[in-house]
Amino acid sequence: MAVDIEKIKKSVNIIGSSDKMNEMLFMVGQVANTDISVLITGASGAGKEMVAKAIHKNSKRKHEKLITVNCAAIPSGIIESELFGHKKGSFTGAIESRKGYFEAADKGTIFLDEIGELPLDIQAKLLRVIEQGEFIRVGDTKSNIVDARIIAATNRDLAKDVGKNNFRKDLYFRLKTVCIEVPSLSEHVDDIPDFVQRFGLEFTAKNNIPYRGFEKDSIEIMKSYNWPGNVRELKNVVESLLVMNRGERITAEIVQKKINMETFNTNSNLPVHIDMESDKIERELILKQLLFLRQDINEIKQILSSNDSRPVNPTSPANSALFLPPSTPMNIHEDSHEGRKNIEDAAVYALNEDTIGEISLEEIEHEMIKRCLEKFNGNRRKTAEVLNISQRTLYRKIKEYEI
Repeated sequence: MAVDIEKIKKSVNIIGSSDKMNEMLFMVGQVANTDISVLITGASGAGKEMVAKAIHKNSKRKHEKLITVNCAAIPSGIIESELFGHKKGSFTGAIESRKGYFEAADKGTIFLDEIGELPLDIQAKLLRVIEQGEFIRVGDTKSNIVDARIIAATNRDLAKDVGKNNFRKDLYFRLKTVCIEVPSLSEHVDDIPDFVQRFGLEFTAKNNIPYRGFEKDSIEIMKSYNWPGNVRELKNVVESLLVMNRGERITAEIVQKKINMETFNTNSNLPVHIDMESDKIERELILKQLLFLRQDINEIKQILSSNDSRPVNPTSPANSALFLPPSTPMNIHEDSHEGRKNIEDAAVYALNEDTIGEISLEEIEHEMIKRCLEKFNGNRRKTAEVLNISQRTLYRKIKEYEI
């Protein structure tokens, strides 16, 4: 069967022309005009609800209602009543009979977002609706028939939930008949310019803000960012940039500052992107912690210099941690919090022997300078500012390390 991908895009204003997006939209076209249940998977913010809308809009039920239910937002005590309705007097406060979401979706489509959050007893009743088209209102004894197509979505690994008995195995395999995976934004970064243009034009038009666009370099920075919040995060960043820089053309520097701020705010305990292998992540964390320790050492040296006019003895036990020569290797091992009496102890505690064995300050310094230069495309002024050293010192280190 021929699938018109452009028609599907236009039906709900889906953005993106990358291979990943086209593969996903092709699957949408394949299942849309059937009544089969569909499970949509993908990370939070990737656009699962948009895919559900595309399926409905291109189905034979497109002129009927699409009822969207966020299963995670409904308290477990009332979710059965919300989904299947209740009979008058069935519980305190039930002053009249009420239809549930399934009855409201009769002849149309019901989209159950975050289906992994459903309690197990409700999952059993949902399975009956899928297989037999029947449900019973809370407090009633009579079965009701419903003709509603079911589309479900989750950002959880339901297979693992099944293994932990948190999700019914029979329901999982019933839903898994057709599974459409929505790619994370990091998997189709080539679509970012289209997203930025759409979000920018829509937001500025709605809020009467002049739109002067984004510089090409600013888009490239966006492409290099990991976007843990996916399309939702990108939209929020674009709108924030346009508000805070009203009427300006958005430059690479503006975007870089915003992204750095977002990364700090959302990942204060994990200052590296998490799309790397575990050993690389650990090394990144170690390198950053060593840099912070070195900065702390420099600050302590300055404090001691200003508070004590006497020359400091580098061989003194109290000051041995402040005068580690650059080539001194540090033996890496784990330790307890008790017994740490100086910075050297703290540095040793912060590292993991299994990860990198031995590493010297000279190696760390070389690595950090090299990375900063790469990050700022060889800009030595910015590199010196970030490393908190003078440009003169940076030039000397570059020559010394032959970078």
